[in-house]
Amino acid sequence: MTADVRPVTRLTASLRICAVLTSIAFAVSAQAAEFSARDISRLLFQTAPGSHPALDGKNLRRLDLSNLDFKKASLSKTDFFGADLSGADLSSTNLSGAILDRVTLVGARLDGANLDSASMMRPSPFSTLNPILREAPSFKAASLKGARFFGTFAGSDFSGADLTDSICAPTSKSGFIEHIWRTDFTSANLSHATLTRADMTRAQMSFAELKGAVMRNVILRGADLSGANLTDADLTGADLTDADLTDADVTGADFAGAKFGGVKGLDTVKGLALAHNSEKMIR
Repeated sequence: MTADVRPVTRLTASLRICAVLTSIAFAVSAQAAEFSARDISRLLFQTAPGSHPALDGKNLRRLDLSNLDFKKASLSKTDFFGADLSGADLSSTNLSGAILDRVTLVGARLDGANLDSASMMRPSPFSTLNPILREAPSFKAASLKGARFFGTFAGSDFSGADLTDSICAPTSKSGFIEHIWRTDFTSANLSHATLTRADMTRAQMSFAELKGAVMRNVILRGADLSGANLTDADLTGADLTDADLTDADVTGADFAGAKFGGVKGLDTVKGLALAHNSEKMIR
C-alpha cells in the first residue's frame, strides 16, 4: 500500500505547486500595464492637433511616461500606480477617479486638470528626500474635489485650485508609517484656492500662501477654508490674509507668526480656544 500511495501523493503535491505558481503568474500579469511606454508615446505623438487621446480606465502602472505631453487626454479612472510622470504635461487632462499612488511627479504640470475623486497617495515630487522647491509639481486651477491624497507637496502651486471635500489627513492617529506622517504644504501656494470642508488634519502648512491676489486688476478672494478641518495643523507663518474661516475647526492648530488681515468668519471658528498662538485672530 505504501509503495502505491507515495507516487500519487507526490503527483498531487506537484499539481498543487503548479496551480499556485499559475495563480501567482496570473496575478502578476493582471497587474502588468496594458501598454508599453513606447505605445503611449507613439499614441500621443500621432494625435492630431486639437484632438484629445482617450485612455480612460487603462492600466499604465509603473511605466516611464516622463516628459510626455498628454495633450489634454481623457484619463478617467486610469491606473498610474508607480508610474514616472516627471516633467510630464498633464494640464487640462481628465484624471477624475484616477489612481496616482506612488507616482513620480518631479516638475510635472497638472494645471487645470480634473482630479476629482482621484487617489494620490505618497507621490514622489522631488528627486531627493529633502524638498527642492523648483521641482515641485503644479496644480494651478486644478479640480481636486473629493480627492484623497497624502504626501509632500511643499512649494507646489495650488492657486485657484478647488479642493472641496478633499482629504489629505493621515490614515491613522499616529500618521503614515515611514518618514512622512502628515501631508506637507510648506511654502505651497494656496492663494484663492477653495478648501471648503477639506480635511487638512495635521497638515504642515507653515509659510503657505492662503491669501487673496490681484490679477489683471481683479481682486481675488483669499483661500476659502469654510468648514475645513484644520485640527492639529501647523500654520506657523502662513499668510491667511482675506481667507474665509467660517465654521472651520482649528482645534490644536498652531498659528504662530501667521497673518490674519481681513480674515472672515472668525466668530464662527470652532476650537479657537484650543488653538496655539491664536491671539492675533481673537483681537
